[in-house]
Parts: sequence; C-alpha cells; structure tokens
Amino acid sequence: MATLLVRNAHVLVTMDGDRREIFDGGLFARDGFIEQVGPTAGLPTTADEVLDARGLLVLPGLVNTHHHLYQTLTRAVPGAQNAGLFDWLRVLYPIWARMTPDDVYVATRTGLLELAHSGCTTAFDHQYLWPNGSSVGDQVRAASEVGLRFHASRGSMSLGESDGGLPPDSVVEDPDAILDDTASMIDAHHDPARGAMTRVVIAPCSPFSVTPDLMRESARLARSKGVRLHTHLAETKDEESFCLATFGARPAQYAEDLEWAGDDVWFAHAVFIDPAEIGRMAASGTGVAHCPSSNMRLASGIAPVAAFLDAGVPVGIGVDGSASNDSSNLLAEARQALLVARLAASPGIGSGPQMAARAALEMATLGGAAVLGRDDIGALAPGMCADFFALDLGRVEFAGALHDPVAAAVLCGPVPALHTYVHGKAIIRDGHCTCLRHDENWTGRHNQAAKRLVSG
Repeated sequence: MATLLVRNAHVLVTMDGDRREIFDGGLFARDGFIEQVGPTAGLPTTADEVLDARGLLVLPGLVNTHHHLYQTLTRAVPGAQNAGLFDWLRVLYPIWARMTPDDVYVATRTGLLELAHSGCTTAFDHQYLWPNGSSVGDQVRAASEVGLRFHASRGSMSLGESDGGLPPDSVVEDPDAILDDTASMIDAHHDPARGAMTRVVIAPCSPFSVTPDLMRESARLARSKGVRLHTHLAETKDEESFCLATFGARPAQYAEDLEWAGDDVWFAHAVFIDPAEIGRMAASGTGVAHCPSSNMRLASGIAPVAAFLDAGVPVGIGVDGSASNDSSNLLAEARQALLVARLAASPGIGSGPQMAARAALEMATLGGAAVLGRDDIGALAPGMCADFFALDLGRVEFAGALHDPVAAAVLCGPVPALHTYVHGKAIIRDGHCTCLRHDENWTGRHNQAAKRLVSG
C-alpha cells in the first residue's frame, strides 16, 4: 500500500469541520486516503513518496460540477462568438453532429488536462449528444489516462425541431434507445464505492431538447439504479418563455412536476429562479452548478447565488462549455464566481455583503462535493481522498499578497497548479502532465481534430 507525505507547506487549507488553515502544514496518506493532517512536526518523517511543499499553498482539489468537454473542439467558432444561447446552439449543433468517437476521446482528454492544470481533481461532464457511434466509454478511457476523478453523464436529447424542440432532428435519439443505453452505461462504468474514480449520472439535456416523458422516465431510472440526476434549467429568458408556452409552467415548476427534485438532483445555471422556488429547492436538497463565465459569455444573466447559499441550497461551481466559456480553468471560475457575486450585491443591482474569497473556495471544494453527492472529497482530513493541488507562492502574481495567501489564491490572477494529486498520485508534477510524454504534441492533435470538425 503506497504512502505519501506532504510536508512544510507554507499554508495547508483543510476545509475540514473547523476550516483549519495550517502553517508549516502537511498530510500523510496511504493507498489514496488521508490518515493524518497537521503541522509538519507531528507527521511521519518518511513515506514512499515525499513532497516538500516549502513555499507552496496546498488546497483541497477543486470539484467541477458542470462541463461539456467535447466542446473543447469548438472554441471561439466565428459564427457563435456573439450570440445568445439559442442562436449559439443553432450554429454549433451541425458541427457537433460530425464528431467521431476519437473526437470525443481527444476532446475529453484535452479538457481534463486543462482542468488538472487549474487544480481540479474531480470533474463532472454533461455530454448530451452521441453521434457516429461515440459513447460514454470514449470519455471514460480518456479520464482513466489523465487520472482525474470523473463523473460521466449519459446525457440525451429526444425533442427535435419537427416536434417543437430546438435541436435539429439529426442529433436527437429515440427515447427507448436512450434509456436502454443509459442503463447499460451505468452497469458498465458506475462505481458507488467510497473513493470511486468513475461514476455515471443520468443527464437529459434541457426542457427545450427533451420530452417530458423522457425527463420523467430518466428520473425513475436514476432512482432505481441509485445514481444522480442533472440537467440544464432556467438558464435564459428564452428557456423560461419556451417552458411557459409549451408546458404552462416556469422551468423549476416544470422540473418538479416531472419528479426532478431532491438531494439526488442538481441543475446547471439556475439563473431565473424566484424566491419561492429557491425555498422549495432548499427544502428538497436540490443543488445548483453555478457557471458564471458562461452566463456572462452568452449574456444569460446572474444567478441568485447569495440567495441560494442563504437558503441552504447546495451550490458548486462549473466551468461549463469550453465553447460557452472557451476555458476549462476552475480556479479562474472560482474567482469569477466571487466577482459576479460582488457585482450582484452592488448598488443599483442588489444588496447584501460582498462574498469572501474563502466562500468562493468553499463552493469550489466542499460545495462541489455536496452537489455531486460525495462525502469523500472536498476537504483534507483523515478518511478523505488525497486529492489536492499546490500553488507556488513565489510567482510574481502573488507578489505583495502573502499576508493572506489563501485569499490571494482567488483574489489575485489565477495561476496554474505546480502540483495536482488525485488519490495520492501526481497528475501534474512541477507544472507538467504526468500522462504526457515530453515529446508528445497533444495540442497539435487536438487542433487537427478541431479544424477538421469545424471546416466540415
């Protein structure tokens, strides 16, 4: 059983029950699980691997609660650069329909590598179209090579244009085929065990691309299989208008009517949620993936995050896109969440206190773990997974900020992780991905796939 010792950290942030921040701190882990956390002087002196964290800030691994990794192939597409959600999708659907299984594999691996550089150790991905024989297995293969903890989704779309939906008929699937394949993917890849590296979520895309029957049957299948549920909800005013016109209900009420409420459910975006709906979400334990950059990129709006947190709604952070954010940097997204929350509290827009940097970090760690239904990640404490990242406090971005390096991690410009560890294993070491050969031009391979896909 392999052991890992981290020692001499300038500060080690635990996010434990007491929210301890330990100067000259460290941790000792065995077989991927933490056994001790505390001052370096109180830890063992030897291990199979020893990481000297002198001059480093060590934090729990960040948890990404909403992404579309396949979209790393369609960043900054000209026709979709200046569009709102519905028009943006109309440009990109035909491009995505050309994806092959290898495209899905390449895009997933690229996005996860980028996330790992930002300190992310657990990622949920929401892929909802599976063209040309692609499958969840293509993503799982990529995640296993990178080494990130991965929550895959068997997402879906079943409501095409000819039936009043937004996506073209060419990218929607038969509902019975969706449910059968979803059950198969859960049986093949879902691991409910503590410390699991791979789990599967059932994730129909959205109210404007999935039939009510499939939403309801997906919820029932998830509960019969003991897995979680995820969908986009209340992202834009267009979606709200669609739900009112088509279903006679606001998005949140529509979801509740289809059995989409409970502590096994979380929604992406949740921008247009009113106070009564927030209260019902809090009562049921329904969570939110907050995606501030995407909401700004598509001019969707500002989610009521302060009201969610005040009510007790579980809130995590998601980078979303890579084509509605054009980035997979979760530390940058935590900073964005902080700044947007402060904007929402500014005079003329809202009211209330400014969000603190540590609150943003908590959303990106413990909040994300809660949204994904995990009690084994998000904090550095005995019994938890040894998932963490380290920032070099000697970088110029932190100059003048070391009186509070924890706040500086969010308030200062985001920097790449020097080290990222998942289950006690280095995914990023000294700034380099351990799964890549030094002579491997992975970005070049990705760019070739992107060029072919976009050019048709």
